[in-house]
Amino acid sequence: MESHFFAYMYRLRYIERWSLMRNVVKENVAEHSFHVALLTHILCTIGNEVYGRNIPTGQIVSMALFHDATEVFTGDIPTPVKHHNPKILSNFREIEQLASERLLDMIPEALRSVYEPLIDAKSPTYTDLKKYVKAADLLDAYLKCVTELSAGNKEFGSAKKQIDASIQALNMPELDYFLQHLAPSLEKTLDELSEE
Repeated sequence: MESHFFAYMYRLRYIERWSLMRNVVKENVAEHSFHVALLTHILCTIGNEVYGRNIPTGQIVSMALFHDATEVFTGDIPTPVKHHNPKILSNFREIEQLASERLLDMIPEALRSVYEPLIDAKSPTYTDLKKYVKAADLLDAYLKCVTELSAGNKEFGSAKKQIDASIQALNMPELDYFLQHLAPSLEKTLDELSEE
């Protein structure tokens, strides 16, 4: 039987993010997923190498790659819309679950056990590890705001403040380390980066 799963995954590049805001640089869900995977990897690495944790980096990075897979059916619902009220959020979570079930039905049976915990939000397999993907997801949004503001786009000022508060609420030393040591360069121009 032919599977359409990866054909849909490749269509994530057509789903635009930040659709209610003016963007200096457009971003799609495929790019975002790549960035979240990169950020998840560095947060786990910081956790292991700086804070002596024993985090299964590979498993969590795999989760990050597929964390927004359902958006190929749902689209990227802007945060102000999704979180407008509890009923909208609850309905959206139900739609997300239906989308994940539809994606899982496309995966050949022999491969399904590998992809189910990566795509099904209700899968308990990696529940305790999802905090690193959540942190990376927030961090990517924060970095998007930083780069847009650095390019003179004031549209992202309020979003940056809200996301910064959400990052602080996570109380993760890995995030603090990243923000202190790695994030500042994202505000620099290419010439500034080349000078050092």
